[in-house]
Amino acid sequence: MGFLEQIIERAKSDIKTIVLPESTDLRVVTAASMISKQGIANVVLVGDESEIKKLAGDLDLSKVKIENPQNSANFENFVTAFYELRKSKGMTIEEARKTMNNPLYYGVMMVKQGQADGMVAGAINSTGNTLRPALQILKTAPGTKLVSAFFVMVVPDCEYGHNGTFIFGDSGLVENPNADELSEIAIASASSYRQLIQVEPQVAMLSYSTYGSAKSELTEKVVKATQLAKEKAPNLALDGELQADAALVDAIAKSKAPGSKVAGKANVLIFPDLNCGNIAYKLTQRLAKAEAYGPITQGIARPVNDLSRGCSAEDIVGVAAITAVQAQKA
Repeated sequence: MGFLEQIIERAKSDIKTIVLPESTDLRVVTAASMISKQGIANVVLVGDESEIKKLAGDLDLSKVKIENPQNSANFENFVTAFYELRKSKGMTIEEARKTMNNPLYYGVMMVKQGQADGMVAGAINSTGNTLRPALQILKTAPGTKLVSAFFVMVVPDCEYGHNGTFIFGDSGLVENPNADELSEIAIASASSYRQLIQVEPQVAMLSYSTYGSAKSELTEKVVKATQLAKEKAPNLALDGELQADAALVDAIAKSKAPGSKVAGKANVLIFPDLNCGNIAYKLTQRLAKAEAYGPITQGIARPVNDLSRGCSAEDIVGVAAITAVQAQKA
């Protein structure tokens, strides 16, 4: 079984409820039908039932719950809860009521109030619009300093990593992390690898330098991040700074980083900034014909994931399954 097939089977083993708030998009409605039909998760579409069913046509939505904020029994409770969360920021009850009519905010509040386990959006919304409600309502997970994003990369016929399966972080969100933030991304990515791949992470802090072969402000950031990560998570298999070949290839690791417990067998690759991470995942996806799943967020108190606006219905199904498995952790 491939990565996604395994994720879907795990999602089916402990059914969670996933909110899809962008019900005006046919891809989302199609995905809702597919998810419910395959038994991957319970699905809630946020919006007007008659409009959704008109858009759906012959699609089977018999197992999909549709909730319209404008006539929901939950609406006023959600308004009050949001007002209480944000009143210290100047929120008024009128503004809270207006905001809760936004399907993204309504969907996140369903997660906050325990009526859903996770949310997937971004098919028609920017990353900022998708994640802002989650950060305002759900906030970061306990002990987490920042929210970051990763891709699960599955490289066919690959002898490296765990059967060619890697996490690339951060490849989707944090533009230029400082050393402390980079250490947090590394620790969070390791936890995500353990949860989703069910294999112990081997974390490489990547640079254009290995063990001081070059020195600059860029390499020193990775050196410092490595030190901080080791202090914060002393039992984690993590090393750096490492060049990509030293991180992946055993023969090169023995030459460039002798004695490293990670070099030559890394499966979690941490990039020094978003330029590197985003370029690397796209090159791997296109040149190696790798499967790329993400960006998947980590660090939010409950799982909320962002889609590419060019996503297909099948992509939405995959991200919903991953979100459901993330929710099983709670």
